[in-house]
Amino acid sequence: MLAESGKLDRRELTRALLEDRGEMAVIAGLGAPAWDITAVGDHPLNLPLWGGMGAAAMIGLGLALAQPARKVLVITGDGEMLMGLGALATIAVKKPRNLSIVVQDNEHYGETGMQETATKYGVDLVAMARGAGFPHTMLVTKPEEVPALKAAIHAGNGPFFAVAKIDAASKKLVLPPRDGSIIQNRMREAILGPAAHHQL
Repeated sequence: MLAESGKLDRRELTRALLEDRGEMAVIAGLGAPAWDITAVGDHPLNLPLWGGMGAAAMIGLGLALAQPARKVLVITGDGEMLMGLGALATIAVKKPRNLSIVVQDNEHYGETGMQETATKYGVDLVAMARGAGFPHTMLVTKPEEVPALKAAIHAGNGPFFAVAKIDAASKKLVLPPRDGSIIQNRMREAILGPAAHHQL
């Protein structure tokens, strides 16, 4: 799971986290996390974002509150999380036990030219989440820490927030459906049943 840089391979990390996921819903921030959840196995309970930078955590919160019996995992990047820092305060106040957020931190904006993000210069997203009031947080830098990360996601003892330091290398693009209504409707049907879209 380690890349040549000595940091975690982001796609292998995603594969490990989604293996045996059960009925967990997964929201992926735009860019690499969306490609990764698709590459390791597209799923009706995946919601990969094509846009809305900064919104992944709040979409996860909404889904977690609407589906309190279902585990919800947000996988996003450091740039996306930095844009949506206010979400951490709201999530901490709402205290959804079924919501986990994993930030794949490569210290760069991977989709816009690999400009360095603030985490490259020591900005600590885990400390920010802890300061907001998240009861459980984790920093993951080694493969042997991944099982504990996965266990925390499935514990249902959230809200839970983790940062995984990942290699910055690009991966082959594996794109989800481009039509947002298709992605939205298939998740709605997976959660509420095939007649769900007729209820709106």
